[in-house]
Amino acid sequence: MTTLQPPVAAEPRPSPPPAKRDRRSWTGWGFIGPFVAVFALVFLAPILYSIYLSLFRDQLIGGNQFVGLDNYTRALQDDAFWAAVGRVALFLVVQVPIMLGIALLVALALDSGRLYGKSFFRITIFLPYAVPAVVATLMWGFMYGTKYGLVGDINSAFGVQLPDLLSPGWVLASIGNIVTWEFVGYNMLIFYSALRVIPTSLYEAAEIDGAGQWRVISSIKLPAIRGAIVIATIFSIIGSFQLFNEPSILRPLALNSITTDYTPNFYTYSLSFNGQQHNYSATVAIIMGVITMIVAYAVQLRGMRKGA
Repeated sequence: MTTLQPPVAAEPRPSPPPAKRDRRSWTGWGFIGPFVAVFALVFLAPILYSIYLSLFRDQLIGGNQFVGLDNYTRALQDDAFWAAVGRVALFLVVQVPIMLGIALLVALALDSGRLYGKSFFRITIFLPYAVPAVVATLMWGFMYGTKYGLVGDINSAFGVQLPDLLSPGWVLASIGNIVTWEFVGYNMLIFYSALRVIPTSLYEAAEIDGAGQWRVISSIKLPAIRGAIVIATIFSIIGSFQLFNEPSILRPLALNSITTDYTPNFYTYSLSFNGQQHNYSATVAIIMGVITMIVAYAVQLRGMRKGA
């Protein structure tokens, strides 16, 4: 007769020496340390320095003196600043939906499988994004010209009078056309990449249920790429509030239409480099950063709420 022996309790594993645990805890910091250092140097330090500058004012008597929030009070009462904010807000409301709508339609067409030569169209539509913004703006600025540009040549050749696209009433739309031409391909690639990862089983189930193409788009494709649409919208909002290259490059061609305070970023640049008002320029930049952050965060929350 065999007797059952009681199970022998396993001996507790000895804990590693404190020195070894300390080395292990520092290993993770060794991996992320370079990123943290670069992040602090190129992102946090400029922001902190801008906040520091915004609290001072360079005066004729006394030099650079601490003024607290006086620069912020001045900026919030600056009509030129708010006119620039309203201009880019109008640009955002009109241009961003048009650009994203075109990009979404192109991405859906490429993903449908019914477009002949889709590789050629995909590369062709994305190609303008590879053109530097300076080159693209100069190219379109030349085409907009009524004296030596494409619009002027059309007027002379056909005896018509096309509108001056660099006039005060048209220049914002002209800038929007340039930005749309540049970034449709970029946003198309975001949407197309999101469409390509949708499981094919969803399409097969829809086909069995007899769903048409429009039903597949509205019930499968658009809900599946909602996150990509939100990301593209946030990027476009940030880009709209940061509008600088196009108006600054077009200004020599449209001096009467584009002023030095045409956009908030252009206004900040002019204050700092032309007016030598570095403290007030930093204040305007910080306020614009806060406005951009609030709008982008609100769009993100709304997109996430819809996704839920």
